[in-house]
Formats: sequence, structure tokens, C-alpha cells
Amino acid sequence: MTRIGSSDLDVFPLALGGNVFGWTADRDESFRILDVFREGGGDFIDTADSYSAWAPGHSGGESETIIGEWLASRRPEGVTVATKVSQHPQYKGLSGSNVRAAAEASLARLGVERIDLYYAHFDDAETPLEETVAAFGQLVADGLVRYTAVSNYSADRIREWVRIARELGVAEPVAIQPHYNLVHRETENDIVPVAEEFGLSLVPYFSLAKGFLTGKYRSTDASAHDTPRAEGAAVYATPQGLQILDVLERIGAAHDVSIAATSLAWLRAKPTVVAPIASASKLSQVQDLLDGGRIELTSDEVAELDEVSEWTPADM
Repeated sequence: MTRIGSSDLDVFPLALGGNVFGWTADRDESFRILDVFREGGGDFIDTADSYSAWAPGHSGGESETIIGEWLASRRPEGVTVATKVSQHPQYKGLSGSNVRAAAEASLARLGVERIDLYYAHFDDAETPLEETVAAFGQLVADGLVRYTAVSNYSADRIREWVRIARELGVAEPVAIQPHYNLVHRETENDIVPVAEEFGLSLVPYFSLAKGFLTGKYRSTDASAHDTPRAEGAAVYATPQGLQILDVLERIGAAHDVSIAATSLAWLRAKPTVVAPIASASKLSQVQDLLDGGRIELTSDEVAELDEVSEWTPADM
């Protein structure tokens, strides 16, 4: 178990991504995935109010609804649920009134009294940051949210958020959710330092590079894979990217785990990272995620992966 920032949220060091629930995993499969994840020791679930508004016929909130139905059905103890605001079609942006309305809607869908960890999903340049910070602080003061966090914010805007929160005397964020993985390491240059500065924890998304770091995609020809994420993953299948997979495969074999689990273990070993986010659209994928939250790579293995991944694909 690992603690998120300065909070009292003590979680399994791998967050189960809820973006697939109600999208590539239907309700029954989502329930099975959640059941196996919980039975395997997982207790940290990440979602957003906008999941999965992008799918035909969806309006947003599908993932939260399924998670809420699972929570009501199973009544698991000690589960931490994180969700986000700003992208739901009915609750766009981060104005004070919108943040409040969106939080209340998420609470209703999840069927909980308090959201454990509530993220500002994307920065909103149209709303004064003071207004957003105050709104998040009020949610904590009113008991609707336990802890606040930010996702997809620049280092400068995170520093500004913390400064405003301190001036207002309201809750400060405890976590940052950035794009971070073995083939996207720019986060180390700006977000990691700000996390270290303020004692914040990273909960990275795209931890498996849209599936590339599972080893499934070894060709830049996305048409060879009939999956929603094939095109996004295939772009990494360059000679350098394939070399990363080869090293992951060899290190994973030494621990008797998959390429995906090894990728997650590398990310967990990085400064300030508390729990990478990874999703499973099939029950068979859950064990890799649980393994990724448990195995410990040696310092030499981490260093080897650091060295082989000192490269970023163009335009990523």
C-alpha cells in the first residue's frame, strides 16, 4: 500500500482505469473486471464524469454509473474512487457553479456520500483560477470531496493553484495526473519537480502508452489490429520503441511477469509516482495490472530501462 501525497488515502499502487467501463467493456464484463481486481488486492479506481461521452449513443457518465452500481452491489470496504470534472458534455469547464453541479452529478452516479479524490480534468483558461480553486475548496469544506487534485495542468499552473489555495486557506491538491510512461518521459522535466516541491503524488495516465507497452503492437500498421486504440499505440512501434519492448520482455521474464507488468513496475519506481493508471477491457488483462502493482525491479533493471527509453518519438 502507498499513500497519496499528504492525504490519508492509502492505496494499492496501481489504479484501475475506468475509461473502458460501458465502452469497450460492457456492464457484465466491467463487473467481472472490478471483482477480480478487488479480489486480487486492488482498491484504487480512476474514472471521470465524461467517460465515455465519445462513444456513439453515449452522453457521459457511463463509467461512473457502472462503478456506482458495482459499489452498491458488492459494498466493498476500503475502496478509493477518483473522478474528474470539466469535460462532461453537460458540465464543461471549471466555473464555480459548474464544478459544484458536476460533483453533485458524479456523487449521484457513483452512489457515494463523498468523492475520495476529485480532479480538475483539464485546465480552463476561460475561468479565473481563483474561482476554480475556491470551488474545489468549498467541496472539501462541505464534505462532498475528501481530497482535490489536478490533471493535465502545466507546472506553472499547478504552482499557481497551490499559491491561491494557500492564500484562500482552502484544501491544496494532493496529486497530479500527467501523461507519463516509458515512451513519453517529458513529465520528468517539469511535472516531477513541481510534485517534489509540494509533496504531491503522481498518478500517471496512458501508463501503457495506449497499449503499446503491452507488447501487442509491434508494427506501425494499425490496420493489423482491430481495436479502438491500435492507431494510437502503433505509432510507437519504431526501431527504438521495439528495442524498449525487447528489454521489457527480458526483464519481465526474470520476474515471471508480462511486458505490461514490467512497464508499470518501472513507472512505480520513478520519483513521486504513487500509482500508475491502467485499464482492462478483458478479464484476462487484470492479472498483469495486479502484477505491475506488486513486483519490484532492481535498481540495475530500472537504470537499463531508463537508458533504453531516453528517446521520444517525433510529434508525440
